[in-house]
Amino acid sequence: MNVILDLCVVPLGVGVSVSKYIAACQAVLEQAGLTPHLHAYGTTIEGEWDSVMNAVKRCHETIHEMGAPRISTTIKLGTRTDRTQSIQQKVQSVQEKAARRDQYS
Repeated sequence: MNVILDLCVVPLGVGVSVSKYIAACQAVLEQAGLTPHLHAYGTTIEGEWDSVMNAVKRCHETIHEMGAPRISTTIKLGTRTDRTQSIQQKVQSVQEKAARRDQYS
Protein backbone atom coordinates (compact mmCIF):
# COMPACT_ATOMS: atom_id res chain seq x y z
CA MET A 1 0.00 0.00 0.00
CA ASN A 2 1.31 3.45 -0.89
CA VAL A 3 1.25 6.26 1.63
CA ILE A 4 1.83 10.00 1.62
CA LEU A 5 3.20 10.95 5.02
CA ASP A 6 4.03 14.30 6.59
CA LEU A 7 6.75 13.94 9.20
CA CYS A 8 7.85 16.43 11.84
CA VAL A 9 10.73 15.14 13.97
CA VAL A 10 11.76 17.26 16.97
CA PRO A 11 14.87 16.18 18.88
CA LEU A 12 14.64 17.21 22.54
CA GLY A 13 17.48 17.97 24.92
CA VAL A 14 19.90 19.05 22.18
CA GLY A 15 19.61 22.83 22.31
CA VAL A 16 17.74 25.30 20.15
CA SER A 17 19.11 24.44 16.70
CA VAL A 18 18.03 21.06 15.35
CA SER A 19 18.98 21.46 11.69
CA LYS A 20 21.86 18.96 11.81
CA TYR A 21 19.45 16.29 13.10
CA ILE A 22 16.89 17.07 10.42
CA ALA A 23 19.62 16.96 7.77
CA ALA A 24 20.62 13.51 9.04
CA CYS A 25 17.00 12.36 8.81
CA GLN A 26 16.79 13.72 5.25
CA ALA A 27 19.86 11.63 4.38
CA VAL A 28 18.21 8.53 5.88
CA LEU A 29 15.10 9.11 3.77
CA GLU A 30 17.15 9.55 0.61
CA GLN A 31 19.25 6.46 1.37
CA ALA A 32 15.98 4.53 1.67
CA GLY A 33 15.24 5.46 -1.94
CA LEU A 34 12.51 7.93 -1.00
CA THR A 35 12.18 11.49 -2.27
CA PRO A 36 11.61 13.71 0.77
CA HIS A 37 10.01 17.11 0.22
CA LEU A 38 11.33 19.35 2.98
CA HIS A 39 9.21 22.28 4.11
CA ALA A 40 9.50 24.77 6.96
CA TYR A 41 7.91 22.54 9.62
CA GLY A 42 8.50 19.03 8.38
CA THR A 43 9.03 16.71 5.46
CA THR A 44 6.50 15.08 3.16
CA ILE A 45 7.33 11.59 1.94
CA GLU A 46 5.60 9.22 -0.44
CA GLY A 47 6.21 5.55 -1.03
CA GLU A 48 5.32 2.02 -0.09
CA TRP A 49 4.03 1.81 3.50
CA ASP A 50 6.74 -0.46 4.92
CA SER A 51 9.57 1.45 3.22
CA VAL A 52 8.32 4.78 4.57
CA MET A 53 7.71 3.47 8.09
CA ASN A 54 11.08 1.73 8.21
CA ALA A 55 12.76 4.97 7.13
CA VAL A 56 10.94 6.91 9.88
CA LYS A 57 12.18 4.34 12.41
CA ARG A 58 15.71 4.70 11.04
CA CYS A 59 15.43 8.50 11.41
CA HIS A 60 14.72 7.99 15.11
CA GLU A 61 17.59 5.55 15.50
CA THR A 62 19.99 7.93 13.73
CA ILE A 63 18.99 10.96 15.77
CA HIS A 64 19.32 8.99 19.00
CA GLU A 65 22.76 7.80 17.86
CA MET A 66 23.67 11.47 17.38
CA GLY A 67 23.00 12.07 21.08
CA ALA A 68 19.38 13.22 21.30
CA PRO A 69 17.94 11.66 24.46
CA ARG A 70 14.32 12.25 23.39
CA ILE A 71 12.45 12.76 20.14
CA SER A 72 8.91 13.99 19.67
CA THR A 73 7.47 13.13 16.27
CA THR A 74 4.22 14.14 14.64
CA ILE A 75 2.97 12.13 11.68
CA LYS A 76 0.03 12.81 9.39
CA LEU A 77 -0.56 10.28 6.67
CA GLY A 78 -3.02 9.33 4.02
CA THR A 79 -3.68 6.30 1.86
CA ARG A 80 -6.01 5.74 -1.08
CA THR A 81 -7.52 2.63 -2.58
CA ASP A 82 -9.47 4.27 -5.42
CA ARG A 83 -6.43 5.53 -7.34
CA THR A 84 -2.74 6.35 -7.12
CA GLN A 85 -1.91 9.98 -6.40
CA SER A 86 1.51 11.57 -5.91
CA ILE A 87 2.45 14.54 -3.77
CA GLN A 88 2.96 16.60 -6.92
CA GLN A 89 -0.47 15.65 -8.28
CA LYS A 90 -2.12 16.71 -5.01
CA VAL A 91 -0.34 20.07 -5.03
CA GLN A 92 -1.03 20.63 -8.73
CA SER A 93 -4.75 19.96 -8.24
CA VAL A 94 -5.01 22.69 -5.62
CA GLN A 95 -2.89 25.13 -7.66
CA GLU A 96 -5.11 24.62 -10.72
CA LYS A 97 -8.26 25.27 -8.69
CA ALA A 98 -6.69 28.39 -7.15
CA ALA A 99 -5.72 29.68 -10.60
CA ARG A 100 -9.27 29.20 -11.88
CA ARG A 101 -10.65 31.00 -8.82
CA ASP A 102 -8.26 33.93 -9.43
CA GLN A 103 -9.60 34.32 -12.98
CA TYR A 104 -12.97 35.35 -11.58
CA SER A 105 -11.77 37.62 -8.79
